[in-house]
Amino acid sequence: MISYLEFEKPVAALEARIAELRQTADAGDVDISAEIRRLETKSADLLSSTYGALTPWQKTQVARHPMRPHFCDFLTHAFTDFMPLGGDRYFGDDQAIIGGFARLDGRRIMLIGHEKGNDTQSRIKHNFGMGKPEGYRKAIRLMELAGRFGLPVVTLVDTSGAFPGVEAEERGQAEAIARSTEACLALPVPMVAAIVGEGGSGGAVALASSERVLMFEHAVYAVISPEAGASILWRTADKAQDMAEAMKTTAQDLLALGVIDRIVKEPVGGAHRDPVAATQGLAKVIGEELDQLAKVKPADLRLRREERFLRIGQG
Repeated sequence: MISYLEFEKPVAALEARIAELRQTADAGDVDISAEIRRLETKSADLLSSTYGALTPWQKTQVARHPMRPHFCDFLTHAFTDFMPLGGDRYFGDDQAIIGGFARLDGRRIMLIGHEKGNDTQSRIKHNFGMGKPEGYRKAIRLMELAGRFGLPVVTLVDTSGAFPGVEAEERGQAEAIARSTEACLALPVPMVAAIVGEGGSGGAVALASSERVLMFEHAVYAVISPEAGASILWRTADKAQDMAEAMKTTAQDLLALGVIDRIVKEPVGGAHRDPVAATQGLAKVIGEELDQLAKVKPADLRLRREERFLRIGQG
């Protein structure tokens, strides 16, 4: 069952009416199929026009949608032969960041990404996708392993940010994030990062410092959440909508600024309406990018990463 956002209420009303008419049609002898088709067309048009004109704040809500596909959904629908590798060899195994060997259309890769969970129990298990130092150190270990065996690295980024708790700071959160970013930049193999939901702060950058950065159409990518930014500037989270507009967090804004390289279309109404099509569509684009990067020499890969990040902000 679809969970509707506030701005989707007109669509929700139409779809509820369609459901009622279908029940009536199934139970009675009156032919109302024409009316059902009319309302279905109206609903589809309304959904398309609504999602074609989303504000940055509305896109933030879509990016956070609880039914949006997460890492485990990609494993189910887009990647095969996943062999998870756990632990950072220092402290423990962080379930907010998952990684291991996988295949994409037969191609062997190292797959790493954030997992938020999809219900209360799994969200607690995965710490809502907020990685701890051991998670980023695990990512470093897997990236180094990929470099050793010549496997391309694919990362799926979906986090509100790295875990800010005291225990994370005590175990060196900032250092782990910096080292993970450094490991991305130093990789001798191709790397493609995809922002699939929220790309929040250094917790996202630590897995997204690659030569190709993709982004779902309705994902967001920012140095800070709109609520936190508004609390700093205006001393109230009520200004979150204004902050989202000012920060240029959408895929369309970031493509124009050169922060990302390619926007990946989502099904009409967002990836949460058709997770299978969304995950498989992204996998296809990742495959295209890896095909191109396979032709580049290792030294040139590192140079490309350096140059792409130095270009950001130069206008």
